[in-house]
Amino acid sequence: MGNTIIRLLLVFFLCVGVSACGGPSYRVRVLDKPGSGLKGTQKPYEVNGERYDPLLNADGYEEEGLASWYGPDFHGRKTSNGEVYDMHDLTAAHKTLPMNVYVRVTNRSNGRQCVVRVNDRGPFVRGRIIDLSYAAAKDLGVVGPGTAPVRIDALGYREPAAAGEVVTYRRPASYEAGPFTVQVGAFTVQANAQRLTDELRRSYGETSIVEGWVSGQKFHRVRAGLYKTMAEAEQARIAFEGKGFRNSFVVARD
Repeated sequence: MGNTIIRLLLVFFLCVGVSACGGPSYRVRVLDKPGSGLKGTQKPYEVNGERYDPLLNADGYEEEGLASWYGPDFHGRKTSNGEVYDMHDLTAAHKTLPMNVYVRVTNRSNGRQCVVRVNDRGPFVRGRIIDLSYAAAKDLGVVGPGTAPVRIDALGYREPAAAGEVVTYRRPASYEAGPFTVQVGAFTVQANAQRLTDELRRSYGETSIVEGWVSGQKFHRVRAGLYKTMAEAEQARIAFEGKGFRNSFVVARD
């Protein structure tokens, strides 16, 4: 629901603190390099020190995880792409998918499906992969429980269609937005992070420690593996979780 979802207004190119419905405060920072040519919602950004790299296209993108939804508390506010959020439209927020791409969302608990357009960023709650509008959540049967296990399949950009014609979607030419790596842990004690890094390097070769600050606390983040595609990285993440790294997640590699 809305009290756990953070709306990022990425059109403002500065570091800001935001919070929703009395929830925790989040530090948001938009990242960019001179001459990158990236538009506002294409630029990398950080939320509480965690970096997110928006994908430039979504061809072949698929993902499974937990969906949530947001409604009245955000109705009428701006979304990340500058639109006014209408909870009665079939839209959604995603951390990295391109703006205005359409995705099919399938509720894995009841089989219902719904096509939504991405026009916002979020959710920034561990384990949640998409934040649905009220209308989409209602169609999928998510409003009551608040969350549901879903599958996301990117369809592409909707092509204009005359009345009575079947709606079609234009898929981008390719999808190879890597490289990616998997963050398997974060430590306040550097020695603990180094110990795990040395251990993982024997099996995965490519390992690193990335430092970052959250609420004045310095963390040493251990990342392992190097993968060309999101799909490969996601499979690796699942494998890491199976080995006891329960809070693993995929991040873009600089």
